[in-house]
Amino acid sequence: MPNGLAYLMLMLWPVLATVLFLRLPREKALIWSILAAYMLLPPLANFNLPAVPDMDKFTISNLCALALTLWVLREKVDFLPSSLVGRLLIIFYIISPIATSLTNPDSIPIEAGDVPALRLYDSASTISYQFIALIPFFLARTLLRTAEAMRTVVLALVFAGLIYSVPMLIEARLSPQINVWVYGFFQHDFSQSMRGGGFRPMVFMPHGLWVAFFALMATISALLVLRTGTAEDRPKQLMTFLYLFLVLVMCRSAGPLVFALGLIPVILILGRRWQVMLAGFLGLIVITYPLLRGAQLIPLDAILDYAYSISPDRHQSLNFRVVNEERLLARAMEKPIFGWGGYGRNLILDPITGLIQTIPDGQWIIVLGTYGWLGYIAEFGLLVMPLVFLGREGLLLRSAAFSPFACGIALIYAANLVDLLPNATLIPFTWLMAGALLGYAEDLAVQRRIDTRARWLAKLANGAGPRTMI
Repeated sequence: MPNGLAYLMLMLWPVLATVLFLRLPREKALIWSILAAYMLLPPLANFNLPAVPDMDKFTISNLCALALTLWVLREKVDFLPSSLVGRLLIIFYIISPIATSLTNPDSIPIEAGDVPALRLYDSASTISYQFIALIPFFLARTLLRTAEAMRTVVLALVFAGLIYSVPMLIEARLSPQINVWVYGFFQHDFSQSMRGGGFRPMVFMPHGLWVAFFALMATISALLVLRTGTAEDRPKQLMTFLYLFLVLVMCRSAGPLVFALGLIPVILILGRRWQVMLAGFLGLIVITYPLLRGAQLIPLDAILDYAYSISPDRHQSLNFRVVNEERLLARAMEKPIFGWGGYGRNLILDPITGLIQTIPDGQWIIVLGTYGWLGYIAEFGLLVMPLVFLGREGLLLRSAAFSPFACGIALIYAANLVDLLPNATLIPFTWLMAGALLGYAEDLAVQRRIDTRARWLAKLANGAGPRTMI
């Protein structure tokens, strides 16, 4: 149970966020208002208010960022992307809960107590949550669409990683207790914090996997700084990268470490065009993953065998997830278009006791079961769209047209989307990266069209000169 300090911190965050927006440049203010809330505010604690989503660390920080952008920065926020596809996806994402509510008017019978039917009231609350979740996307598309803003994001991640590394290393040695010491409660199952003869740090995040992925973002950002740094700064930047990589290893999570080992050579070897095209390709894999799973095109047996060759514990954990996903996927296909909705209706429940018999881990299966294909295409379409648009520019432009920091953010973001397949690591900073990359890709497309038109006009002018003389 959260203590008084946990709720006090939630109430004080609007004040702290206001200080950030008053004292920092607008790009840094937005980045740190989202990132610092994720790092420091208590997980799980919330204010349960009627008719609106729970006010937790995510909703409070998002709403504060929107209010301060409008009232302090006086910025005009564009809530719709420039493309028709993007606008449709935004609309579908926000209104899809209405269709889910209308198609689930019946309760699910359980002897211990029926699972309730859905009402339009439920859809209203969910729509509010969907809009609040997208706030970092809207704001970043407005404020963080430039190459310089991408560099600011990267530097913020490095600095944040260095700050957070201290409590992370303490917990890796002593066990995850800082949230207990500060906010009075442990945020997850303690058995899941033990791995490889040590402990996974959690600090103030929901789970050790979230902390490990945060360490991955900081590590790859440090590599980007090293890759683009000057000769005199590189010794210090190399030490920073190696230190953050060690912190990532100490997180004892295989997934983020595999991502790091894959992304490091990509950043060091591949050109920028290839980096953004690889990120776009990973995005396409993510959005088509349910189709590939349904068509049995994912080599699950080979993946499980490989996991077993690494560690029987890894194999057991992965096999547990796969079995649960197969059962949940079959459940989702009973209502494939609009899904089952909330209250655990998308899960497999014991018909007598109502106890949950399946545990959804991946964001993809949670969304597909809850909101059906409409909700899945809307959410994952929005998430993948920045990478697809950026990858399209990679096919048409030279490497010099791309910021190395934008390419690095695209790769980090692509890794985050791939991580949504086994985990539900969708956080406000994910949406912030999505908005920033979409705005950057849109600007690249506009500049490309301008340059193409200028070249055509120049060719026409050169060709028309001699004929005009005649």
